[in-house]
Amino acid sequence: MNTCIDLAFQIMCVTPLPSDHGYALFASISRLLPSLHESNSIAIHPIRGTQLGNRQIQLDEKSRLTLRIGISEIPSCLPLAGKMLDVSIAKIQVGVPEIRTLFPADSLRSRLVTTKNCLDVSRFEKEIQRQVSNLGAEASPRYHIGKRRTLRIRDKEVVGYEVVFEELSPTLSLAIQVNGIGGRRHMGCGVFVPMQNRPTP
Repeated sequence: MNTCIDLAFQIMCVTPLPSDHGYALFASISRLLPSLHESNSIAIHPIRGTQLGNRQIQLDEKSRLTLRIGISEIPSCLPLAGKMLDVSIAKIQVGVPEIRTLFPADSLRSRLVTTKNCLDVSRFEKEIQRQVSNLGAEASPRYHIGKRRTLRIRDKEVVGYEVVFEELSPTLSLAIQVNGIGGRRHMGCGVFVPMQNRPTP
């Protein structure tokens, strides 16, 4: 697990960005890095910014394009620096990256987690518990199912929920960050960050 890092690129975008940008961002990056489309080990964080309303955000000086990758994958992702990404109707200029190491935090949050049968909250919770158990948890940690959200993939909307874990052991905290929970991590789903980070709109 200590071989996984966040590669965070500086970014600039003058126009607002849709809050639901996971699929469009993944598609744009995949056009520049075709190998990303085939990799199951790379996750793309949702881009954070200032919420404007009407399901839009405005990027600011803290906004980053962040990839959660293995250290060995850093060279293949560096070509993103200097490129322009077309994300929906917005154009994002990608700058230089920095490496951020993962650290254990007792509380983690993901803006959107998706699993099969997400429309049934009880089944969603059971699936969350099953996946956490598969990561080595002896007992289910405290968690909170938050706001219902959707991810648009072409003409389909996928339903999911915000998820917060609390009182995590250091080992389980890192396991959740490295492996994620649920699917579609390429599109920003199931990517967990420490709660002290700025909330995502």
